[in-house]
Parts: sequence; structure tokens; C-alpha cells
Amino acid sequence: MAYAELHCHSNFSFLDGASHPEELVAEAARLGLAALALTDHDGLYGVVRFSEAARAASLPTVFGAELSLAPAKPRIGEPDPVGTHLMVLARDPSGYAALSRCIAEAHLTGGKKGNPVFDLDTLAGAQTGHWQVLTGCRKGAVAHALLADGPAAARRELLGLVDRFGADRVAVELWDHGDPIDLHRNDALARLAVETQVAHVATGNVHYHVTGRFPLATALAAVRSRRTLDELEGWLPPAAGAVLRSPGEQERRFARWPGAVEASVELAGTCAFDLRLVAPRLPDFSVPNGHTEQTWLTELVRLGATVRY
Repeated sequence: MAYAELHCHSNFSFLDGASHPEELVAEAARLGLAALALTDHDGLYGVVRFSEAARAASLPTVFGAELSLAPAKPRIGEPDPVGTHLMVLARDPSGYAALSRCIAEAHLTGGKKGNPVFDLDTLAGAQTGHWQVLTGCRKGAVAHALLADGPAAARRELLGLVDRFGADRVAVELWDHGDPIDLHRNDALARLAVETQVAHVATGNVHYHVTGRFPLATALAAVRSRRTLDELEGWLPPAAGAVLRSPGEQERRFARWPGAVEASVELAGTCAFDLRLVAPRLPDFSVPNGHTEQTWLTELVRLGATVRY
């Protein structure tokens, strides 16, 4: 059995993810996952810590982000923020660079923290085949259209992604958090994938590394929405479903949709790379004896702060 987690949020998804990147890596390695992706909201903030921890654990890494599409509106203060999401995985260092550039431009366009402005057509033009797009969770355009308007609307959204990114660069995402609707939604999404000849893939839509973080995740959701837990209860998930799972557990949960778990490993194999491939190769900086570049920078900052303040 083999499984790679391709949809995973850390605490760098502000007030959403409830585990540090290092905790997610350690649990993924313990579970025997084939690879792990970090896909935080609208940013690549945690990738260095994630990459270093994964390298030490010999765990292949995939880098991506869950992008918030229009209407552009801050997520803070809303129990269920409006707008749809697009899940993007970088297939290689060129894809990572393009994704990083698009994220930076979106935040500059938005003009303030937490309010990036992404345009789907602009994203499609920027990726030039170097991204893998997943249809995402319930906030993804395909799943959202399915639940709101039915299979025909979901098909239109999926074909729109295929037209922009290519059939081989789009995969329909299935996830199972133990909600009664998951079975029926996944049936409809898998059927749609077969009808349109697009791959379908299982994910965990992960927000914490162990079930013990579920209370923290609900508290973070309440803080994000600026409501008490009692006020937010109707929007909160009933159980700790957004957790990392073993290959065996995912095989059991997705046995109804053959190939979905195997597809996660295949996609991870095409997208995994070491972050050191995109690190700038800067020249060494001369420092006094007894110092490293980091300790000398720290000393200069201390001296400068003393003079200034």
C-alpha cells in the first residue's frame, strides 16, 4: 500500500491549520507516506521549515498553495468566507517560481494583508504546463457548483479548468472526512472525472497532524470568524476528519473509487523535488573568526539596534 498526501495545511495557513510543518512531516514519516505536499492558503510561507524537516526524515516534498479566487474579500470575520479556491501544485522548480511570482503579484494587487487578488485566466497564462491543478475541497469551484447547482454546473466548471490548464494537468479531488455527504459527493465527482476523461485523486484535505489537534482547529476557526464556539457550532465539522491518515486507512476509505489512492502517489512522483533546487546560490560572505554568517548578522543587528534606539 502506498499513499501521498497532496492537500495539507500547516499553521502557516493563518487561523486555519493547527499543526507546525515539522509536526506534519514527523507524522507523515511515521505513517509511511510516499510524499507530503504543503499547500497553505495564498502563500509559501512554511516551505523552508517544511523542506528542512522533510529532508531530515527522507520524505519527498511537494510544494503548492490553495489560492483564493474572486470575489476578493478578507477571510477574517466570516464563519464561511465567500469565494472559491484553486489548489495548485508545482510540478518542478519552474512551476514553483511561477507560483511564487503569481502569489506575490496577487498580494500586491490586493493592497493589504489577507486580501490577495487572483485572476483565473492570468494564473492559467503564467503556469505554462508547470503546475498540477486539483479541483480542491468544498470551496473549489467544481465541488461548490456540484452542491449548489448540480452535476451539469460542476461539469462546466471542470471543463473550464481543463480548457485553461490542460486535461493532463487537472485532477478531480476526492476527500473523506466522515461526513455523510462525502460518499455521495465523491460518487458524483468520480463519475464526472470518468465522463470528462480527467484523473481523480484521493486527498485528506488535512489541517492537523493528529486528531488531538481538533479542539485547537475549532478554536482557531472561532477566532478567525470573530465568534464564540457556541455561535460557530453550526459551521464547525462534527469530528476530527481533517487529519493525516496512513496508506492503509486511505485504501479502506477510498476502495469505492479504484485508482484514487494510487493516483496520489503517481502525481507526487511527477511533482516532488528538493527545495534546494530553487534556492539562490549566493556567494559566501566574509565574517570575523568565531562567527558564522548568521551569528555575525545577529551581532550587527544588535549593535545597530543599540545605536538607533
